[in-house]
Amino acid sequence: MSFTRISAAALIGLALLSLAGCGNTIRGIGRDVGNAVDATQDAGRSVAHSVN
Repeated sequence: MSFTRISAAALIGLALLSLAGCGNTIRGIGRDVGNAVDATQDAGRSVAHSVN
């Protein structure tokens, strides 16, 4: 194999690893946002119950 093919294969491998890492990060951000929404709704309910 020539150096060009090895370089191309290495670049493709690095790109795939980077994309896999991004997928995990985006999934984690989605969970964090969901938890923040739940906490905000719970706080709103607590305030509503304390006013009544």
